[in-house]
Amino acid sequence: MQRFLNNPDDIVDETVAGFVKAHRDLVKLDPSNPRVVVARNAPVKGKVGIVTGGGSGHEPAFIGYAGRNMVDAVAVGELFSSPTAKSFIDAIKAADGGAGVAVLYGNYAGDNMNVKMARRMAAKDGIEVATVVANDDVCSAPLDERAKRRGVAGEIFMWKIGGAKAAEGASLSEVVASAQRAIDACRSVGVGLGPCTLPAVGHPNFLIEPGKMEIGIGHHGEPGTRLEDLKTANEVADDMVRIVLDDHDLPAGTEVAVLVSGLGATPVNELYVLYDRIEGQIAARGLSVHRAYVGNYFTSLEMVGATVTVLALDDELKRLLDVETACAGF
Repeated sequence: MQRFLNNPDDIVDETVAGFVKAHRDLVKLDPSNPRVVVARNAPVKGKVGIVTGGGSGHEPAFIGYAGRNMVDAVAVGELFSSPTAKSFIDAIKAADGGAGVAVLYGNYAGDNMNVKMARRMAAKDGIEVATVVANDDVCSAPLDERAKRRGVAGEIFMWKIGGAKAAEGASLSEVVASAQRAIDACRSVGVGLGPCTLPAVGHPNFLIEPGKMEIGIGHHGEPGTRLEDLKTANEVADDMVRIVLDDHDLPAGTEVAVLVSGLGATPVNELYVLYDRIEGQIAARGLSVHRAYVGNYFTSLEMVGATVTVLALDDELKRLLDVETACAGF
């Protein structure tokens, strides 16, 4: 394994330090906790605070979405591990402008546990906290058990919508309702072509044999639903669109936003090859693309692969998606 590393145990702290220096116009480090990244303008008095958090290794998620009209504070975990309850409560305090805090995060056991603990701590400090849990990963559970699904790249749309609503001066309940509508309108699927390696371990944390691909893979290498022979880009794109849109069941004429994210080691030109086919397949379903995002938005160290997220838009979600923002991830 050849990587740009010093001590593997220090990679998260060094990542955060470099990120804050590189984007000092957008973010700052919480003075009481080096595992909390705060938007430069936060907290904003009278505005609902937006908080998220998750394991490192997914950059630009999660720290890359701290910024103006987006996320106010991010709790940072170890590689592929939940932030601590202390980091979540410190992020909540850093984002608190007196109007309550919305914690918008992914559906993983450690995150659920630590956010609940932080929420109890916040209540003792008189901070009202509400939560929205992302569950957009179609292949991780059937539709009738959607509450069990993982949160993946659809979280980005949840942060964008929730952050825009908060920036408009909406109440905590209104912000949470908008963020919930956003994630409810998201469907995502991932395809993995190659594994990733935790630096401190030194070997891949799962295996995909050459010439194979895994459909429905998770951001940490969680197994997908199908292991198949590698297909052409068009065939893969067709399969991904079918998975998300069959689950969505959207009427013709619906406008959507589409996010195609690499998983860390996929060349960006290959993502555009996928998107070319994806948009055509979406149009064939009678849908139209309002906005498209193609690049590395939610990665998994050096995993080879891609995710596709489709957000179904109504007038309100479309308006909030179009609100200007400033963060490193977008």
